[in-house]
Amino acid sequence: MTTSPGTAIGIDVGGTKISGALVDDAGRITRREQVATPADDTAAIIAATAELVGTLESAAAGPVAGVGMACAAFVDARAGHVWFAPNLPWRDLDLATEVGTAIGREVVVDNDANAAAWGEYRHGAGSDCDDMLLVTVGTGVGGGCIVDDHLLRGAFGIGGEIGHVTLDPDGPRCGCGNHGCLEVFASGTALERAARELASTTSSRAEALRERCGGDVEALSGRDVTDLAREGDVASIELLDDLGTHLGRGLASICAVLDPGRIVIGGGVADAGELLVGPTRTAFAAHLIGRGHRPSPDLVQATLGNDAGIVGAATLAREAQA
Repeated sequence: MTTSPGTAIGIDVGGTKISGALVDDAGRITRREQVATPADDTAAIIAATAELVGTLESAAAGPVAGVGMACAAFVDARAGHVWFAPNLPWRDLDLATEVGTAIGREVVVDNDANAAAWGEYRHGAGSDCDDMLLVTVGTGVGGGCIVDDHLLRGAFGIGGEIGHVTLDPDGPRCGCGNHGCLEVFASGTALERAARELASTTSSRAEALRERCGGDVEALSGRDVTDLAREGDVASIELLDDLGTHLGRGLASICAVLDPGRIVIGGGVADAGELLVGPTRTAFAAHLIGRGHRPSPDLVQATLGNDAGIVGAATLAREAQA
């Protein structure tokens, strides 16, 4: 795929903040801006986004090649249409048209995990392969699938929602309404829940967790678990091991359908590095269909971190002009 030269703008709309950046054609961020998300007002979100784009355009050294937006939502990227956003008041919204009218130019809109996958594929951990799966492990579990140099979006733009593949139909209820989704067992939320449950017991194994939160177990975060694991706390290492085991099993099932050449693990929990990726890799290898008689995909950590969505959104917008 050819790429238009020059700087593009990437925007990542979240529930609490709207982040934006100028991104050059090598995927490097040259300037960042951020504003708070007026999360309960669609018109205000669009106005804030338009203002952020204007600020970035004014800061660009030359013409801007395109504007791309990433958001946590069910998105028909071909039409720039948002079906549903769980953390924003967006329902059946022609977002590309609304923002495009506000800024006076075309806008590319995509799901945040799709944008992050494209960022890693073009400029990060997947830049040397044609078929890649990105799994983002954060508050929830998201995914973006690259198949033969194309994003897999599906008929209605909702493809790639791997966090809602069912692992256990009798498991806990997921925020999507179903039971036992991968997200229930392998997300940052799941890690926090497991850590708080352990810290609420009288087990001596949880002593470091209780000390970290000063006895307020509801204050324990995934970051606390990762930090303690890095310091050698056995219980925290086991919590990440459990999460990675669930994640690896789920990814093995998903690979029976997608058959990627590489799996890239991103999102906030992936900052744990091999403490998460190692157990994931082990469980994945143990449950992969045809194991021992087929090539196995690489399983690696993402390289762009929290910038992947912005870089991917800008890259998608630039390539749309090619």
